[in-house]
Amino acid sequence: MSLLDAIKNKNVKIGVVGLGYVGLPMAVTVAKKGFEVLGFEVSQYAIEHVNAGENYIGDVADQDLTDVVKAGKLSATSDYSRMKEVNVVLIAVPTPLDLYHQPDTTFIEASTRSMAPHMSKGSLVVLESTTYPGTTREIIVPELEKAGFKVGEDVFVAFSPERVDPGNETYKTHNTPKVVGGMTAKCNEIAKLFYESILDAPVALVSSPEVAEMEKIYENTFRNINIALANEMTVLCDRMGISIWEVVDAAKTKPYGFMAFYPGPGVGGHCIPIDPFYLTWKAREYDFHTRLIELAGEINIAMPEYVVQRAIRILNRQGVAISRAKILLLGAAYKRDIRDMRESPIEGIITHLEQYTADFEIHDPFVDEFHHEKNGKEYKTVPLGNLKKYDLIIVITDHSNLDYQKIADSGVAILDTRNAFKQIKADNIELM
Repeated sequence: MSLLDAIKNKNVKIGVVGLGYVGLPMAVTVAKKGFEVLGFEVSQYAIEHVNAGENYIGDVADQDLTDVVKAGKLSATSDYSRMKEVNVVLIAVPTPLDLYHQPDTTFIEASTRSMAPHMSKGSLVVLESTTYPGTTREIIVPELEKAGFKVGEDVFVAFSPERVDPGNETYKTHNTPKVVGGMTAKCNEIAKLFYESILDAPVALVSSPEVAEMEKIYENTFRNINIALANEMTVLCDRMGISIWEVVDAAKTKPYGFMAFYPGPGVGGHCIPIDPFYLTWKAREYDFHTRLIELAGEINIAMPEYVVQRAIRILNRQGVAISRAKILLLGAAYKRDIRDMRESPIEGIITHLEQYTADFEIHDPFVDEFHHEKNGKEYKTVPLGNLKKYDLIIVITDHSNLDYQKIADSGVAILDTRNAFKQIKADNIELM
């Protein structure tokens, strides 16, 4: 039976390499469609939780995971020799930046080396991890060829970028449109059929993995640049005594030619702060300098320091030095109503506050504690108790389950970086 026929008949086993924010939602989505899924992980914590049907990812419904595990449709292992059991492999491993803002493809390289010797002929391999154009062709394909496979004949390879928006209640893995770029026409045909078998969304084919890889980075670079514009306008509007929030709301009344982007204390999540730097790194290979992208990155990276400078200004008006102030950081996660701490702006804000030896506490209803990736420290959050003990409250994440009226009624000075108090008028609230 050909792989195409096997997919149509759901007579294939799916391997998902990496069971994190991308891999686990995909594994559950595939299992819910009736396919048997085997997850490959290096984390024993993840393996034990998956096999017990216990969820650890916010965008996966607890019951969905429990159901597919109980039904025998999903299990996890660290044993790559079991790769011979699967016919379709989805690679969804992390793609971070190193200390020099250069791509770290270690996880892609390691997982491909581990799985290639154990794969069966006729398998489909799809890389979903966001990365620079050329990764599939330059890293995945050579490892498969070393294992004796000929791409397009006895192994089929494609790139299909993950599209995960943590906390989005409308678009999940199953109903978000997919882009697929295969190494050959046959690779495209097989990959398209597979994704059409598991998704309730259209699948768009492009001519090569490089197009699909670039498409994903373009999506996130588009957002990064427009957020940077909003942030730069914020600094200017502050000096001019104009509300950037009112400006954006007025601009978005135009029904064409404008898309609203809002400022914030910095950008977070795995995609926007990281992906554009993958492209700037790759561009140097072609003697090209991505000036606009790098400038946008500089603007966004500078926002946590700007937030602290605004905080100093507010405290100075009260006659309180920041080194003697008691500050509450409201929100730690990088966006509202999730517990995801990846690249959260709070890390930069903490760094600058500690440079001033400021005394601060953190409250986040979704986060109990977190590890600061830059300084290596652990931070615990506190209950929302007596607010009057603080000299300043800085809103970093606008979680919807916070009582903003009660916070405003405390009379404590507030720096609102998210326009969380937009429905409340009070003299103690200052918008960023």
